[in-house]
Amino acid sequence: MSAPETPPDPTPDPPRPVTVPADGIPPVVDTPDALARTIDRLTAGTGPVALDTERAHGFRYWPKAYLIQVRRAGSGTHLIDPVAFEAGAPRADLSALRAAIADEEWILHAATQDLPSLAEVGLLPERLFDTELAGRLLGLPRVALGALLERALGVSLAKEHSASDWSTRPLPEAWLAYAALDVELLVDLRDWIEAELEAAGKLAWAEQEFAHLVAHAGDEPHRRAEPWRRCSGLHAVRTPRGLAAVRELWTARDTLAQELDRAPGRILGDSSITDAGLAVDAAKSAALGRDTLRRIHGFTWRLAKRYESRWLDALSRADALSAAELPPRRAASGDLPQPRSWARANPEAAARWERIRPAVNALAEQQGLPPENLLSPDALRRLAWAPPADVSEAGVDAALAALDARPWQRGLVVPVVAPLLSDA
Repeated sequence: MSAPETPPDPTPDPPRPVTVPADGIPPVVDTPDALARTIDRLTAGTGPVALDTERAHGFRYWPKAYLIQVRRAGSGTHLIDPVAFEAGAPRADLSALRAAIADEEWILHAATQDLPSLAEVGLLPERLFDTELAGRLLGLPRVALGALLERALGVSLAKEHSASDWSTRPLPEAWLAYAALDVELLVDLRDWIEAELEAAGKLAWAEQEFAHLVAHAGDEPHRRAEPWRRCSGLHAVRTPRGLAAVRELWTARDTLAQELDRAPGRILGDSSITDAGLAVDAAKSAALGRDTLRRIHGFTWRLAKRYESRWLDALSRADALSAAELPPRRAASGDLPQPRSWARANPEAAARWERIRPAVNALAEQQGLPPENLLSPDALRRLAWAPPADVSEAGVDAALAALDARPWQRGLVVPVVAPLLSDA
């Protein structure tokens, strides 16, 4: 008699769509009286505080918050318009709001995206929980907010307004509903993820990561030494004069973007700037002239054409540079070169890299998390490029601590990489 067939696993229920906040759409807090009431209500609330920000990436130059969402049990959700409190200053001062919630844990999703704009208005946490980072430590395949809410709570949120221009005023009601929902379920999600971290033995890891985020929440954003070198297609520009044209055009565009508070790509695209550099290569001169410039795609865009004199001035500056003032083909070596070039520049480092990178990747897979969360790629490269003189476990641990690796990371990585750093 044959064994009975095992019934197939039941198909999971589809996630329940949530489109309207449970308490309705809260009014925008945009007056001193409304802000005072919000602070009073948050002070009277209990438990952790869910926060989020909405910016205007791709529309505005400055990455400031145009809406701040705050929710706390017993307080409800509050949608705060920081622009309304700038009073002629570059940024609002919401430190009074911080005083009401500073003692509580702040819950954010992808905190590194929100913390800089929160810090600008005086909102710095003392404790936080990052649901996105926690999802990475758990090794979950999808860690976007919507994906985590589906997995944890069986609900789905519409994300159609995530890339909207949040500098728009007044904000449409549908956008406000979207913004309120982004914080409505964060506390429940946090509780689910914390239980998963505890079960996986990774809660201590997460706590160290969150403490690190808090410690660096007020840091100035990192600025590249030569940001113009990130123009798409720059590798095709071959001459120093062409590179100078790219640099001067990029700088002129960046200055104008700051003045107008417009995203640089909405004024003039990167590809147009590199195309101008290629035209300089071909002409062997940066003095392209108005007619040549207008034949390059992008320089006839409405906004770009309005400021045509700036582009011509930039090209004139590039043309007037002496040979000694022209930029080199490659970026200055103040930072590490890419590992693909190490075999020629530093063969010992290249050999170390070929030993330790696969070992760290394998360790990350064994621990069920992305390699970049086990150890930052920059720290791994620096360790391979210039290991400490003492390559014992103690010496490597000290070197990684100096590179800002957390204790849990060092505890896993050091026993694996220390034996691989010796060139003997």
